[in-house]
Amino acid sequence: MIGTVAGKYAFRSLFRNLRRTVLSAVGAGVGCAIAVVGTCWVGGAGEMQMRAASESGAGHLRIVPKGWTETRENTLRLAESGHVAASVAKLRGIKVAAGRARANGLLAFGNRTSGVEITGVDPEAEYASNRIVNKSKLEGRYLRAGDAGKTVIGRGLAKRLDVELDDDLYVTMSGKGEITSLMLNIVGILETGSESIDTTICHVTLDDLAKATGYDGPGEISLLLEDPKLMSSIHAEVTAALGGRNDVITWKEVSPELAANVDGDAAFTRILMGIIVVVVSLGIAGAQLTAVLERRKEFAVLSALGMKGGQIVSLILMEAILIGVGGAAVALATGGPFAYWLATEGVNIAKMMGGETSLGGVLLDPVMYATFGVWVVWYALAISLVSTLVASIYPAWFATRTNPADALRVV
Repeated sequence: MIGTVAGKYAFRSLFRNLRRTVLSAVGAGVGCAIAVVGTCWVGGAGEMQMRAASESGAGHLRIVPKGWTETRENTLRLAESGHVAASVAKLRGIKVAAGRARANGLLAFGNRTSGVEITGVDPEAEYASNRIVNKSKLEGRYLRAGDAGKTVIGRGLAKRLDVELDDDLYVTMSGKGEITSLMLNIVGILETGSESIDTTICHVTLDDLAKATGYDGPGEISLLLEDPKLMSSIHAEVTAALGGRNDVITWKEVSPELAANVDGDAAFTRILMGIIVVVVSLGIAGAQLTAVLERRKEFAVLSALGMKGGQIVSLILMEAILIGVGGAAVALATGGPFAYWLATEGVNIAKMMGGETSLGGVLLDPVMYATFGVWVVWYALAISLVSTLVASIYPAWFATRTNPADALRVV
């Protein structure tokens, strides 16, 4: 009964000074709107960078030889690669498994040379999993299963060597204890739009790389997942299936620069949320304390009629909740449409970056989109309620400290 009366009293109290109530709700709403837009944008940026890294060759997960993380040595190969491939094929949730091997080499055409990391690939899996291959302009064709003595290079590398389709490159590589060489016919030239990436692309088949270097089998298997949210559980399943013969790492360990960028953005967002809660809380606390001071006699009468201190606190917190709900509504009305626009229209980062859409060897999307969903409603409500409730703690405590006799004394 008292709770019902307190609720009606709290609701009525908000309309006694409507201007103050509206300003408190708007203040909470504006701060909350900034938090909503910032969180949606940073969340979208993080998802885009994870997707870009995983689809640029890193995979959501990558199986690597023991010790690769520390040395990143190209000569390392997976232990029992046949067993690894069979184990991975049995697991659910894996969209594509792409095996690769790498070797440092020197490409030569006439009197022009260029050092490059040569990547041995499974053509079908590589095309299905690597955006550097399937989203770039391709002159000619990509590698096919069974291709021997064929290569696909980047446009930047082709310009540096001054070569065209069907030209033959002389390749020198370091094999097992000796220097080896082979001729590679150019069947395709990739153009990603990023000069820094275009000068590093040189793909051959895994078989060609194994013959040239003497190191058999893949040096890594990148796994693209159907649902990246299940990365942790699938990581555990893959690790268990391999029995400790190889390591399983995430895209963050493959692309630490990009991971640091994502983690830095997330940390900045958390700090921003904290600042917003503090600023909004301080503003609302001043308004709530003023309201408490104006109603000292009312609280004295309520106390004299038998309302306990805890019930007075509940009354003030109930008012704060109503202001918080109003603040969330303001946030959704102001920040919601902008966040939705960022999620649907996005921002063309390619123009902002002068056409360069790569970071740390990763091909980024040209347009960045924010995240958006029903969760925005609950997020806005949570930020607004936390701010208003925190702001009301001191005014509520102050109200319980009011002496009824002093408050009712006629001056």
